[in-house]
Amino acid sequence: MAGEKTEKATPKRKDDERKKGNVFFSREVISIAALLASFYSFKLLSPLIFTTIEDSLISFVEKGATQTEITVQDTRIFLIEGIIVFAKAALILLLIGVIVNIITTMAQTRMLVSSKNFAFKAERISFINGFKKLFSVRSLMELLKSMLKIIILLYIVYSVLKDEIMLLPRLMDMDALQAIIYTGQVIMKIVTQAGLIFVFLAAADYLFQWWQYEKNLRMSKQEIKDEYKQIEGNPEIKGRVRTLQQQRARQRMMQNVPKADVVIRNPTHYAVAIQYDQEKHRAPVVLAKGADAVALRIIAVAEENDVYITENRPLARALFETVDIDAEIPAEHYQAIAEVLAFVYSLKKKDLNR
Repeated sequence: MAGEKTEKATPKRKDDERKKGNVFFSREVISIAALLASFYSFKLLSPLIFTTIEDSLISFVEKGATQTEITVQDTRIFLIEGIIVFAKAALILLLIGVIVNIITTMAQTRMLVSSKNFAFKAERISFINGFKKLFSVRSLMELLKSMLKIIILLYIVYSVLKDEIMLLPRLMDMDALQAIIYTGQVIMKIVTQAGLIFVFLAAADYLFQWWQYEKNLRMSKQEIKDEYKQIEGNPEIKGRVRTLQQQRARQRMMQNVPKADVVIRNPTHYAVAIQYDQEKHRAPVVLAKGADAVALRIIAVAEENDVYITENRPLARALFETVDIDAEIPAEHYQAIAEVLAFVYSLKKKDLNR
């Protein structure tokens, strides 16, 4: 069927959709990258975080034991110290998550920032559209992906804790720091195993989003033809414009024929009008040329304006085929043209002497 969308989207269609903010990207890639970056950053920064929290607690307890009253100045100091503790213990991790989120998003969208995504659209607050999206195929796929991730995560947690369950009672014999380190190692073990599987799921989701995006942008053959006409212009209109341009160029060319010194013909198939102005040109110039009907028109205009006409079949054909309008005669034709012009000038001289 003519309207069936079976063709791949053209570069122009993709570029137009990109300008609208319609690009494909996988949220799974973004969430997995941010999650793994946060956990491994926490592992790397855990000494700083625990030291910061420990120093803060010690300082708080010492002040509680020695300080009997709190002034407004003390409150300001406590607030500044709390902000510093928060920045060291949590803000760095939050910033890492945000930066990774931005980088993975920009990498997928190729640095696209479109204001059209922020424009108000009534369909976004439509109850009917929201209901349709809730029970759409896309929503079902998202639900299935979420359930699959939960099942995988529960299985990994079970498989890891099953091996560690016998060692958990030993936490009671450890000091707080050792217990925290051991717990962190178990958590990172779960994160590593789950992360490997979730990376494959994210890659699969990325490929699915790409396939769906390409499918949604498919075009019908008629749409491709219409786009081609839009870019290149309607062939009929272009042909008409080209015809008008040729007609105007021919009119300008005919207007130059009376300025010629001589018209060389063959005898009706070709005609070339030549002018030689020593002050303007280094060599004779072709003012007009034509074949068949155009040649006959050039000859007629020349006769009407008393321009000398001479017949030289090989020269007329050679000039017609090798020299453009308003171009100078090439050197290989100098001798033949010089003979023609000399003959024409001698005729003009005789006419003047009469």
